[in-house]
Amino acid sequence: MAVFSIFSLYFFYLACGKFVMLIIIAAIVDFYLSNRIYRETKENVRKGLLWFSVVINLGLLFYFKYTNFFISCINDLSNGDIHPLKILLPIGISFYTFENLSYTIDVYRREIKPVDKFMDYLFFLSFFPKLMMGPIVRAADFIPQIRKPYVLSSEDVGKGMFLIMNGLFKKVVISDIINQHFVQYIFDDPTRHTGIECLLGVYGYAMVIYCDFSGYSDMAIGIARWTDSSFPNFDKPYQSSSITEFWRRWHISLSSWLRDYVYIPWAATGREVQAICEPDVDHVDRGFWHGASWNYIFWEASMAGLWQRINCGVDGRSGWPG
Repeated sequence: MAVFSIFSLYFFYLACGKFVMLIIIAAIVDFYLSNRIYRETKENVRKGLLWFSVVINLGLLFYFKYTNFFISCINDLSNGDIHPLKILLPIGISFYTFENLSYTIDVYRREIKPVDKFMDYLFFLSFFPKLMMGPIVRAADFIPQIRKPYVLSSEDVGKGMFLIMNGLFKKVVISDIINQHFVQYIFDDPTRHTGIECLLGVYGYAMVIYCDFSGYSDMAIGIARWTDSSFPNFDKPYQSSSITEFWRRWHISLSSWLRDYVYIPWAATGREVQAICEPDVDHVDRGFWHGASWNYIFWEASMAGLWQRINCGVDGRSGWPG
């Protein structure tokens, strides 16, 4: 366990240098906070420790990922001249932040028992196949796999190799070629192209996004298969028959995370306002997660509006389940 964790951290160090300390610090903080939350009997103390974990994790994520975005928003709204900070975005911070949060929240809810050994938690958080590009793996699914006997069958070897090669093909052959030789050529100057060509460029970009992200996920899942671990992330989303089904199949780990830790708690606070607002909250959160850009936020907000129109009944109330 220790050797695998050290290798994972070294792998991460080669990719992002000193930022490897962030994941070590995050592991230390949440390991001890979760154990304290589990042992604590006073509800107000438990809740305070949980909020401390949430603030620390989201604070680091917002600082590195969104500080300059909000500075640019302030400058645009007030004609200000605040200079952006020289902040480098650590690789994988969104993924291990969400994993930290889900672990601490699950412990607070007493849905799982915290691990006793720090190295087990560090291994879960730093597991290198999913560290930089996901999927978002939950401790409740991953940690039980740590201590089970290591068994690697010929099927695991073959399936893992297939997934790795499939992911490489999606990323290097399909995504990169379509993006460099078609999508970017059209997007650089759409006015030079016909409407049909621009439409094909949009479809091409949809294929680029899927093959890019799904390709990374396939490689991560394939490598994990060789270590006798498993986790899903995509399920042929472009074969969906509805938008509802599409979001269940696309980036499964993110969709289920937002459902369990954002949507359901939000819905539990009341039903009248949430009937209208829940889709927007879920989709805007999803947009923020994908990147610090209005493009992502507007795109996800438009998806929320489309979702509402599809699910609205005759009386105009949302059909969002809750």
